[in-house]
Amino acid sequence: MLSSPARHETDRTDVIVVGAGVAGLAAARRLADAGVSVSVLEAAPYIGGRMATDRVDGFRLDRAAQLLTSYPELRRTPGLDGLDGLDGLDGLDGLDLRPLSQGVLVHLGGRSQRYAEARTARGPLTAARVLASAARSPLGGALDQARASALLNRLAAMPADRLLARAELPTADALAARGLPSRTVDGFLRPLLTALLSDPELTTSSRCADLALRTFARGRLCIPAGGASAVPELLAAALPPGTVRTGVRAVSASTTSVETAEHGQLPCRAVVVATGARKAAGLLPGLRLPRFHPVTVLHHTADAAPLAEPVLVLDADRRGPVSYTAVISEADPSRTPPGRVLITSVVLGAAAREPLHALDKAARTQLGELYGTQADGWQLLAAHHDPEAVPAMRAPHDLQRPVRVVGGLYVCGDHRDTSTVQGALVSGRRAAEAALRDFGLGAAGAPAELRAAAA
Repeated sequence: MLSSPARHETDRTDVIVVGAGVAGLAAARRLADAGVSVSVLEAAPYIGGRMATDRVDGFRLDRAAQLLTSYPELRRTPGLDGLDGLDGLDGLDGLDLRPLSQGVLVHLGGRSQRYAEARTARGPLTAARVLASAARSPLGGALDQARASALLNRLAAMPADRLLARAELPTADALAARGLPSRTVDGFLRPLLTALLSDPELTTSSRCADLALRTFARGRLCIPAGGASAVPELLAAALPPGTVRTGVRAVSASTTSVETAEHGQLPCRAVVVATGARKAAGLLPGLRLPRFHPVTVLHHTADAAPLAEPVLVLDADRRGPVSYTAVISEADPSRTPPGRVLITSVVLGAAAREPLHALDKAARTQLGELYGTQADGWQLLAAHHDPEAVPAMRAPHDLQRPVRVVGGLYVCGDHRDTSTVQGALVSGRRAAEAALRDFGLGAAGAPAELRAAAA
């Protein structure tokens, strides 16, 4: 349940979580499951942070068009949960994921070439095997296809811990060092990794890029049914009523209390800061502030779907500001009013900072070329720009940065793990487990013992 009346100052909760994004909600879920009393404070009037979904004239429009990955036939990696797909992560078993089942459509040299998922009687083929069998590919000849397929197949089969032990370089340098032809890199791997990492210059750690390619090769790209907000809503729904309080802004945090602008000081036994990186650095002086990748998301509607299939469209030619686009309503009709179309496009890098009027004009020209239609008459439903959308993961990058500041004070978010939804979720769970260890609680928790210790 969401927002509840403010508690009296003398009311004491065990843990206050600052921020109701997916990291904070994951931390709260883990703590509540252990029997610890939790209060989640959110400054915004809604939950979810960057995974919020706006309602506009019957459309459900994501503020950040993040791609998720799912492969339920695979098990989680002990100790490395969340580096791969969402399946099996605590609290998300009921998440309805809608796959971009037609795979990826790459535009290169004026041609549209498909990289699609195939299925057999035994289940889905890996993306790498489909690539090797593709009749037409953006990867050039048979030898080039074989090299790229071998790379993806190796990553798909490699245990995550072994992958993380490999030498670490900027992704662009790592791709160049692997002997792949420039057509393979520039015509497929670069635009794909740009979409997966939100990093058009590929400065991201090669280990993070390899994890992204490994996940892609083993699974399928998905979006949550009903919008990205389905993820935080599912986590929040499992918390005790009144746990999440919106419209409460934290101005400082310590090991025993949170000072708020609206309700003064709220006492507790521990605090988990689960905000974005900049806000976290403001609440926790000395916390390193990462660089960021800016993102602008454009939502258009049209009289008819420019592409009647759920597929991710990549522009390897970089003919305009859009890095990737999809007719989202083909994958998830619940995001639109009946009979309407939703085209969502993502702009990355320097282009994301352009004024909206100029950006939309350039994007329409490019989108018309990508979809083979006229986009001038499309209606712009909404645009959302976030200059700090994705924390950069430049080499060297610690995929599991410390979440314990001192005993009683913890931090989580995508800036502590990988800059993904999975990374945010896992960091929240890590922060909660660090707090439980400091409380002296086992996996099951012991609320009676905790409250006795607090008395």
